[in-house]
Amino acid sequence: MITTITFNPAIDKTMIIDNLRIGRVNRESGLRIDAAGKGINVSKVIKKLGGKSTAMGLLAGSPGKFIKDDLDRIGIENDFLIIEGQTRTNVKVVDGVNNLVTDINENGPFVSKDDLKAFEGKVIENLSQDSIAIFSGSVPRNVDKEVYKRLIRKAKAKGAKAILDADEELLIEGLKSGPHLVKPNIHELEKIFSKSIESIEDIVKYGEKLLEYGVEHVIVSCGGDGAVFINKDKIAIVEGLKVEVKSTVGAGDSMVAATALAIDEGYSFKDTIKLAVAASAASVMKEGTQSGSIDDIKKLIDKVEFKILKGEVKI
Repeated sequence: MITTITFNPAIDKTMIIDNLRIGRVNRESGLRIDAAGKGINVSKVIKKLGGKSTAMGLLAGSPGKFIKDDLDRIGIENDFLIIEGQTRTNVKVVDGVNNLVTDINENGPFVSKDDLKAFEGKVIENLSQDSIAIFSGSVPRNVDKEVYKRLIRKAKAKGAKAILDADEELLIEGLKSGPHLVKPNIHELEKIFSKSIESIEDIVKYGEKLLEYGVEHVIVSCGGDGAVFINKDKIAIVEGLKVEVKSTVGAGDSMVAATALAIDEGYSFKDTIKLAVAASAASVMKEGTQSGSIDDIKKLIDKVEFKILKGEVKI
């Protein structure tokens, strides 16, 4: 069973404003409102791929009710803790004329010590040795940066596989607990090691260093240039798929979702790569935080190409 954990859910309001003028009145030409937050996005993609997950997180106020109602409507099992305050709303302004995306993100509610303790207990109680627990995204501003490290250790103690997709201190601290899989992008990899990543060789070098933390699988996402998949036995360099880009929001979440589902269902290394990259590419073909359509994913799977640098893969 896959469980997604979203400490800081959000309503994503995506506004299309052609030729945004700073300091002036602007009128939107398109608007989308989505229940979001990285873990929630992952649960949506898993659902679209035919899998099941339980979405867990902290919700507050009427925006929180909107998110829960939306997940109930589309049939995603959820188990949220309701707290005081208001779940955040993030505004994404897409300027198609100048090819710019401007994000305005709220901080979200404060979380009391009692609520944090209750939620952490709720998460761990939900896990078992058959679980895949996905810890992703930011946390409320007053939550300590070691929270993922703490929870991953407890999840592993119950036999669960933990996937970590975060940045800054949350990623650096979380790595110390040795999650099953991590998915940094190039910029996050640079921050971990305080090194400039200039080449594929650098990505492989520092990606392999993450295995020294006890991580079993590493995916370094490289945007439109593809990704690098690494474990102790195999390394694959995956080419980026050429698709029409409408929004890059959620591409990483789609990759995490597909990878988690592949792990849960026992996919081969090759099939995991194909599904993960196809799901990610399909998501950028959609506006806002929409995940890619299953038809697009199926069409893209056979177009995924990769080169094996280490190990053998049956084609």
